Amino acid sequence: MKIKVIANGPIVLDTEDSVTISLADSSEEKTGPLFLCRCGQSSTKPFCDGTHRKVGFEATSAELATQ
Repeated sequence: MKIKVIANGPIVLDTEDSVTISLADSSEEKTGPLFLCRCGQSSTKPFCDGTHRKVGFEATSAELATQ
């Protein structure tokens, strides 16, 4: 799995295979790649909805790779 932190944007969980996340407070499931909110303004938290562009969110990028 790769974890990418997009400059001025979300955290991306990118896998070679599909990954499913079940939220503790709902039965909603999502499959990867997953885009997680970093700006705190998304209306679909914990998932990104693009609001970071509207609010002018600024932050650096990074990348982690697991084996």
